[in-house]
Amino acid sequence: MNSLQDTTVVLVHGAWADGTCWQNVILPLRHQGFKVTCAPIPLTSLTDDIAALQRVLERTTGPVILAGHAYGGAVIAGSHDSRVKSLVYVAALAPDEGETVADVFYRAEPHPDAPRLAPDEHGFIWMPEEGFSKAVAHRVSQEQATIMFAVQRPIAVKCIQEKAPRPTWGTKPSWYLLAEEDRMISPETQLYMANRMGATVRSHQVDHSPMLTAPDLVVEVILEAAHQTLGD
Repeated sequence: MNSLQDTTVVLVHGAWADGTCWQNVILPLRHQGFKVTCAPIPLTSLTDDIAALQRVLERTTGPVILAGHAYGGAVIAGSHDSRVKSLVYVAALAPDEGETVADVFYRAEPHPDAPRLAPDEHGFIWMPEEGFSKAVAHRVSQEQATIMFAVQRPIAVKCIQEKAPRPTWGTKPSWYLLAEEDRMISPETQLYMANRMGATVRSHQVDHSPMLTAPDLVVEVILEAAHQTLGD
């Protein structure tokens, strides 16, 4: 039986973000005895991002729990490292083999408050300022939304148009934190993806960024995944 104290939780951010989006869950996970690291993905293509995650995994020892937010869900499913014991999706996208992130993201009609997105002349998509306070994290303070806008990292169109490789959620246990108030990824789409992957679903009245606005719930789901796949 694996010891939880030997386990690393690797947190993967989504678009328009970096590892600091996990700031409210890092210390609680450390207090539970886990090692914790955030994978800095370049957001330049799905292949690039999966490779960046693998480089982070190479720096860890022992069993791993992977958690991904939003676009990060497509990234965590691309790692075939045998030390990854379970996957945790936080309002995350889960394309199947041959699908693109765009296929699942645009599966449902957009929320009325969802931002209109288009790439710039360099092929990168930036989030407009009001998009953070109205859709990405509509439960954060206006001050926090302003900071999120200022530090955002754009996502390349290649990330959402590249066909996904065979996802490991087909062979590894998965958990899905479904955000019932999500204005970026339709809750209906989230449930479709979670059911398709056979995930354990935990549905809550939270926004698209619960790691910022409801971190206790995120920690709770990660702990459940760790305990059920690794033991106490």
